[in-house]
Amino acid sequence: MRTDPWSSGGVSVTRTGGGAASGVADPRRWWGLVIIALAQLMVVLDATIVNIALPSAQRALGMSDGNRQWVITAYSLAFGGLLLLGGRIADLLGRRRTFIIGLIGFAVASALGGAAITSGMLYGARALQGAFAAVLAPSALSLLTTTFTDPKERGKAFGVYGALAGSGSAIGLIAGGLLTEYLNWRWCLYVNIPIAVIAVCGGLALLPGRPGHPGARLDVPGVLLGCGGLVAVVYGFSEAEPRGWTDPLVLTLFAVGVVLLAAFVWWQTRVPQPLLPLHVVRERNRVGCFLTMALAVIGMFGLFLFMTYYMQVVRGYSPLRTGLGYLPLTAAIVVGSTQISARLLPRVAPRVLMVPGMVLAAGGLLILTRMRVDSAYATEIMPGLVLIGLGMGLTFMPVFATATAGVAPRDSGVTSATVNTSQQVGGSIGTALLNTVATTSSAAYIAAHLRNAAQKGLVVREGMVHGYTVAIWWAAGIMLLAALVAGLMVRSKPSAYGAAEAPVPEDVRRA
Repeated sequence: MRTDPWSSGGVSVTRTGGGAASGVADPRRWWGLVIIALAQLMVVLDATIVNIALPSAQRALGMSDGNRQWVITAYSLAFGGLLLLGGRIADLLGRRRTFIIGLIGFAVASALGGAAITSGMLYGARALQGAFAAVLAPSALSLLTTTFTDPKERGKAFGVYGALAGSGSAIGLIAGGLLTEYLNWRWCLYVNIPIAVIAVCGGLALLPGRPGHPGARLDVPGVLLGCGGLVAVVYGFSEAEPRGWTDPLVLTLFAVGVVLLAAFVWWQTRVPQPLLPLHVVRERNRVGCFLTMALAVIGMFGLFLFMTYYMQVVRGYSPLRTGLGYLPLTAAIVVGSTQISARLLPRVAPRVLMVPGMVLAAGGLLILTRMRVDSAYATEIMPGLVLIGLGMGLTFMPVFATATAGVAPRDSGVTSATVNTSQQVGGSIGTALLNTVATTSSAAYIAAHLRNAAQKGLVVREGMVHGYTVAIWWAAGIMLLAALVAGLMVRSKPSAYGAAEAPVPEDVRRA
C-alpha cells in the first residue's frame, strides 16, 4: 500500500496499489463529475447540433451545396486530427489547467461562429471549436479516470460519462431543432457560451488541481506525423462523398495519411518520450475497445444522417419534430448506460455487456431496413431507435471504463485522447462511407424506376429511402463486426477497474 496526498481541497486520501480509495474521499467529487459531464456534453453535442440548423445557415450565408459539408467536417476534422496532441498537452501541463483552457477557447470559437457573416468565417470557427475540443475532451476523461478510483464509484461515474458520450449526439439533434425553430441557427453556437462559463467556474472550484509533468518534452515530430496522418485520412473520407472514392485527390490523401501514420508508429519506437507510448495500444483489451468504439460510431453517425433527412425531407417534419424524433434513442442510451451497464460492470467482464450491446444495436438497424416512404413512426421507426439506444448504452460505458483502466497517471490524458480519436475518426468515416453508399443506391434506383415526369416526386422519395435502407444494412453489418471484435479481444475482468493509479514500470513506459 502507498499513501499520497490527493490535492483536492486539502484532503489526503490513502490509495492502494490498485487505486481504490480507502481513506476519506473528497466529498466534492460528485459535483466535479457534474462539471466534467457538462463539458463533455457540450463537446459531443456540438458534433451534431448544427445538422438540423444547416439548411438555415446555408441560406443565410449563401453556401453552395458542395461546400455546406464543411460546417460539419471542419469540426470533426480538427477534433479527430488533434486529439492526440490535446491528450499529451493535458499530461504535460496538468489536466485541470488544460480543461479550463479548452473551455474558454471553445466558448470564444462558438461566439465567433455565431457571429459569422461569411461562410468562410463559420468554417474557421468550427475548425477552431474542434481544436479546443481536442484539448478539452481528453482532459475531461482523464480527470474522471484519476478522480474516481473506487471500483463501484468508478462504474457509476463512467455510466454517466458513457451515457453522455452515446446520447450527446442525439441530444445535439434535439437541441438544434429547438434552437433553430424558436430562435435561429446562430444560437446552436451561442448556447455553448453559458455552458462553458458554468463549467469554468465549477472546474476552478471543484476539480483537483494536480501539476503536470514540466520535465517532460513534447514530441514535436510525433505531433506533425500523427496529427498530419489523421487529418489526411479524415479529410480524404470527407472528400470522398462529393468527389468519389477513385478521385485522384481522395486517393492521394489516403496514401499520404497511411505513409504519415506508418512513419508516426516508427518514430514512436525511437523517441525517448513519445506522443503516444506504444504500450498504450499494445494491450489487447484496450485495442479491442478502440476498435469497438470506432466501428460502433461508424454505424451510429450514418444513422443520424439518414434519419434526419428521412424525417425532414421525405416525411416533411419540422426541425423541432425531427429533433424530438431522436428522444427515444437518447432515453434508451441513458437507461442502458446508467441503469444497466453501471450496475453490472463491477460484476461481469466488459465483453458480457459490449457483445449483446452491439447485437442489440444491429437488431435495431435491421428493423429500420424495412423503412418505407410512409412508415409510421410509432410502430416502425421508434422500436428500432430504442434497440439501437439500449445497445449503444450497454457498449459505450464499458468501452470508456476498460480503455482507461490500468493506465499510469502520466499517460491517462493520451489514453483518453485515443478513445476520443477512435470515436471522432469513426464518425467521420461512417458519415462519408455510408452516405456514399446511400447516394449511389438512390441514384441507381431512380434511374431504373423513373418512367415519366409525373412520377418524379414519388420515385425520388422512394429512391432516397431505398438508398438509406441499403446503407443501414451496411451499418448493421458493421455493428455485428464490432460485436465480434469485442467478443474476441476484450477479456479483462471486473477486478481491473480502479487501477488507473497503478504505476507502470519505466522499462514498459519506454517500450
